[in-house]
Amino acid sequence: MEDTLTQTNPAGAAVSSAELLRSMTGRRKAAVLILQLDRAACSRVLSQMRESELEELTSEIARMGEITPTMADAVLREFGMMNNGVAGVHGGLEQSREMLVGALGESRAEEIMGRLSTSIFDVPFKFLQNADARQLLSFVGDEHPQTIALVLAHIPAPLASKVLAGLDSNLQSDVAHRIAMMDRTSPEVIRQVESILERRMSNVLVPAELSVVGGVQPLVEIINRADRGTEKLILEGLEQRNKELADEVRSRMFVFEDLVNLDDRAVQLVLRQVEVANLAIALKGVTDQVREKIMKNMSERAAESLAEEIELLGPVRVNTVEEAQTEVVRVIRTLEEEGQIVVSRGAEDEFVA
Repeated sequence: MEDTLTQTNPAGAAVSSAELLRSMTGRRKAAVLILQLDRAACSRVLSQMRESELEELTSEIARMGEITPTMADAVLREFGMMNNGVAGVHGGLEQSREMLVGALGESRAEEIMGRLSTSIFDVPFKFLQNADARQLLSFVGDEHPQTIALVLAHIPAPLASKVLAGLDSNLQSDVAHRIAMMDRTSPEVIRQVESILERRMSNVLVPAELSVVGGVQPLVEIINRADRGTEKLILEGLEQRNKELADEVRSRMFVFEDLVNLDDRAVQLVLRQVEVANLAIALKGVTDQVREKIMKNMSERAAESLAEEIELLGPVRVNTVEEAQTEVVRVIRTLEEEGQIVVSRGAEDEFVA
């Protein structure tokens, strides 16, 4: 049902509401939801938030552009709410200020906005936040690997993942390695790269101090949003360059087989959002332990039906199985971002067959 709503991306390609939701963080969804509320309801909600929560939400709203009807519908439906007919809603600095004033009063609102003003505007590569991945790839694909790594480390992980997936396999592993090993970058270097892209793509923001970017975790977040095939290529490339680094990246990632480490309640929440047909494909060729973890969290009748579905499938292409498993992992990561489940990470949590 949710896939029936679509909008187009900057390149004009149709994007379903399900894809929209997968590309949005929990914080962005909360910002979209808040923007759909009337002034009184918005004020009541904001007035109940902690200071840190207010700052995060306000910052997100300030960075947002237009909220399309499709985006609004998708978020409202996910929260179990009906669209109130509001159309053409925008985020932005003025919108966030007005919301704070309505909820907290002029003085406290200005105090919060004053603290946020620097972080809102001094975001490296902010002009790329909503760029089309294919267009960005065409601009940076021929750049030096270190330049590509710098750009990908600054932009949202879903966008960076698509760009990384489009690179040549040798370049992929090189860029991935550079992202993981990156620490602090001179603002002058960032300004130079931004200046080049500014002339070719959009306006640019210049950071005022050293920016802490890159590292293993940003690389993990990028790979986590890639398809399974790209994930394997990147990890294999890292393995050849730096085995210890590859092991660390793997220890922080969540892959399909790791669902055996989820508690039963979390597995049940995941199963509610996965179609039986897709789940059957995802379970082709997995270990008995993975299959049993799924089956025991279903009703006896549902488990029997799933087993029959798997049996009826017959041979399935490896890439088809990997795509189905990636979809299940995306559901798990979305639930984790929303705070509905807890996913343990770290070497001590790795599954041993």
